[in-house]
Amino acid sequence: MILISSCSLTKGLKEGEYLLYDIDVHGNKLTNKNDLLSLARQDPNTRIPLLNTSIGVSLYRFGEWTYDSLKPLEKKARYEQERLELLRLETTSEGLSKKQQKRLNKVNNILSSLNKKIEFGNFFMRTGNPRVILDSAKTEESRRQMANFLLNNGFFDAKTDFEVKTKRKKAYVTYLIEENSPYLVDTFYTRSDDENIYLILENSANKSNIKLSSRYDQSAITRERQRVEDILKDNGYYTFSRSYIEYNVYKDTVEKKVDIEQVIRKPVFADKHQVFFLDSVYFSIDPPSTEFFDEGKKSTYRDINFEFYEDKYSEKIIASRIFLNKGDLYKRTDVIETQRQLANLDLFRFVNIAFDTLGNVLRPKIFTQPNQKYLVTNQLGASITEQVPGPFFSHSLRNRNLFRGAEIFEFFFRAGLEGVVSATGEGGVFRSRELNTSASVIFPQFLFPFNQSSLQKFGRYNPNTRTLIGYNYVNRPEYIRESVNGIVAYNWNTRNLRQQYTFNVLDANFIRSNLNRDFRQLLEDLQNQGNNLINSFLPSYVSSISGQVIINFNQYGLFQKNRASLWRIFLESGGTTLNFFNEDFINNRNLAYFQFLKFQSDFRRYIPLSRNQTFAYRLNLGMARPYGISNGVLPYEKYFFAGGSTGIRAWQPRRLGPGSFTPETLEDGTFDYRFEQPADILFEGMFELRSKLYGYFDGAFFIDLGNSWTFQEDLTRPGANFEFDRFWREIAVGTGLGLRMDFDFLVFRLDMGVKAVDPARPIGERFILGNFFKSFLGARGQTVFNIGIGYPF
Repeated sequence: MILISSCSLTKGLKEGEYLLYDIDVHGNKLTNKNDLLSLARQDPNTRIPLLNTSIGVSLYRFGEWTYDSLKPLEKKARYEQERLELLRLETTSEGLSKKQQKRLNKVNNILSSLNKKIEFGNFFMRTGNPRVILDSAKTEESRRQMANFLLNNGFFDAKTDFEVKTKRKKAYVTYLIEENSPYLVDTFYTRSDDENIYLILENSANKSNIKLSSRYDQSAITRERQRVEDILKDNGYYTFSRSYIEYNVYKDTVEKKVDIEQVIRKPVFADKHQVFFLDSVYFSIDPPSTEFFDEGKKSTYRDINFEFYEDKYSEKIIASRIFLNKGDLYKRTDVIETQRQLANLDLFRFVNIAFDTLGNVLRPKIFTQPNQKYLVTNQLGASITEQVPGPFFSHSLRNRNLFRGAEIFEFFFRAGLEGVVSATGEGGVFRSRELNTSASVIFPQFLFPFNQSSLQKFGRYNPNTRTLIGYNYVNRPEYIRESVNGIVAYNWNTRNLRQQYTFNVLDANFIRSNLNRDFRQLLEDLQNQGNNLINSFLPSYVSSISGQVIINFNQYGLFQKNRASLWRIFLESGGTTLNFFNEDFINNRNLAYFQFLKFQSDFRRYIPLSRNQTFAYRLNLGMARPYGISNGVLPYEKYFFAGGSTGIRAWQPRRLGPGSFTPETLEDGTFDYRFEQPADILFEGMFELRSKLYGYFDGAFFIDLGNSWTFQEDLTRPGANFEFDRFWREIAVGTGLGLRMDFDFLVFRLDMGVKAVDPARPIGERFILGNFFKSFLGARGQTVFNIGIGYPF
């Protein structure tokens, strides 16, 4: 930090040079300030607050200091000479040996690296960035771009200017905006000599992007041009394109209004645009290489002419994913949907759709090539879910087209170690061993009780049935837990891909636990006090049916400039089938059974504030209620837990709550957080402001709030139950800062959570944020560091 802070940004500037220190926009009232600033051709360097320095500039300067521009040029000359000699040998009759070919590839890679170094400098220069020196030409270009932006947004009479103030070799640029009155759309109409096109556009006028009485917007015209092309291509106009659409804008400078005329031009060599119909479909699966000379197997199904290089594919399954029917009007959406659903089968390397034209008839021709039969993936890495990173190894095998009906067989194995806090130890981090393996078959259709006709009916929704059998093994300090599970699930999504549905027809688990002596004693002590948590660790059979819907608004999860959100709703009914058996049948099986209802709603939203800042939040509500023969107990995996790196980050994983329950106080005055705290109700609200810092580094400021509760009173945990008249006083609040390293393919996260409101303390003493500022990192136990992979939500 001393080295960086000593590197003043203005040090060493030449006469007449000024560091661009800040830019701003003044005068805008209706336009967004960040939109205007994004048009600036120069942005100031990212600086450390209160210091006249920048990490990026310091790295760049260090790179300049250590960079010798002659060395890479000399190396390049030597390697280019070697490359020429190898290429000369390649053209001879003998060609290159394997060793020489390997050397040629290496030389090509070295030259590519040297070219990058010559153009952009060494690693530090490429990682950092140079000082931004005020450039008057770029400032003027920025002003022109802002003027064009205002013009395109209806401010036809707008004026733009800028002023530059300098102080101590620093330049402060202010762009001056005078918007004046915006022009509004008064009329919008279409002119076309084609009566059919005119009627199509009139019938869809309510979906137009150009709205009357709205401010003129050039981007709305661009979107409308695309909409018109799309709707006409969905009504048989195969050869129509946006180039046939013109817009004329007529301004009324007195009334500040515009009239917009949309003109559909005729094709050059015809009186009107042609409408096309479909002929029978040709579908071909080509051999994976030219080594195959088989003429192929030919067949016809549903007016689709199939030609396979090997007779091992189901025509019925493939036909259910083709939505181009003989005699239908051409629709581009059907073409796109066909291509997407055929790709979803995961059988083909590519799917290309072409058309042969004869008059006004199109013959679709679909060309594919088989995908790799087997796919093997091995991974070695580290995962973090509770305390510290732990290594893991995973292996997966994928076998495509298992029974020649486009089925996918998947085998999965994973073994790993992880650091966890023991529920019986005296503190510290202990080792947890986990192993799970499963085998599943995915059928590209709904199985029983659906009939064959459902194939074509549901093909657009990418239906599949997953059958799975698996084994899980967990070895923690408190217990060893094994389970065998079987799942039959239906999955599908909507055509716009915004909703994904899962319905688990069967989820059955046989569970066996071997408890540590101290942990068993702990559970027995709790049982003597009325807490039956020990039942969750008895040999048991847990079965359920469940359903989940994920609604994805505007592609949440893809880093973009637009707002996006995601809502996941989950419902589960456990032990439902046990209602049809009498108690004697159940009790004679020497297994614990559970009946319960579970609900969870998880809503997430992502809101960009500027180019470098976003606001994200998550609201998570869950409830699980045992009933019937469960004796008030849930399977341990069905409980909710609060706290952790993806929850309330100021508390250790699974240690927050429930309610106002106060853990035992240790000798040093801190709470005993050794024990996990299972609960029936969970509420979490997480709010995070994310900012770009520099390069791969992002920062975050967050506030988390929430808690967990039980439905019934728990004598072993006073204050754990939910009551309307006091639950709001039991909302825990944590805050803190986060540092993220975003490498696109991986996000590494470090969050420091600080307890601000602790419901475990007496009323009147729960606000403890002030303690953090009284000593370094606050009182003991008030600060929790979380390491994570990926964003918390």
